[in-house]
Amino acid sequence: MRYSFLILAIFSLLLISCSDIPERGKKILGTNYKFTNQNELEIELDSLLKNKITLMGFIYTHCPDICPMTTHNMYLTQKLIDENNIKNLRFILVTFDPIRDNPSVLKSFASVRDIDTNRWNLLTGEPESVRRFNKMMGINSIAADSSYSEDGELNYYIIHTDRITLIDKDGFIRSEYKGSLADPQLIFDDIKKIGE
Repeated sequence: MRYSFLILAIFSLLLISCSDIPERGKKILGTNYKFTNQNELEIELDSLLKNKITLMGFIYTHCPDICPMTTHNMYLTQKLIDENNIKNLRFILVTFDPIRDNPSVLKSFASVRDIDTNRWNLLTGEPESVRRFNKMMGINSIAADSSYSEDGELNYYIIHTDRITLIDKDGFIRSEYKGSLADPQLIFDDIKKIGE
């Protein structure tokens, strides 16, 4: 009897591990958040997510390390998508520093990184709305040491969650990755699985 249970348990684990399609998590579609993108256009998040697979990263433009790496991993994923001629995919970056990350700053951030803003939306908005959205997404951020420049400008870094989130065309979270260390090939493979 003990062996039968053990064999059944092993078989169940094998079955689970062979099922590579990520499970559906929290639903984001229908949350009615509004943002402003890098072109100063008001964007309803639902309109971006509906019927599109979405890769969403969380950044701030003054970040010296993690955020550029996260953005680059998403950029490399886009290159894999393009090489394989996969359509119906959208890329979104959401700031958690809306005070400094206004649309023109986001546009400059995109330009420096050769981001195709026809396919990417870099989003900012009212600080409280951005904070609530990021909290809903499980993104934590807190300003660290601050200082003032010679011209009186406040400078600070932000300690934050390092994440890229994959959302399916029905608006459900399907996978989450450590943004700065994310493997573009793994993300690409997951995109193919949920797009089939």
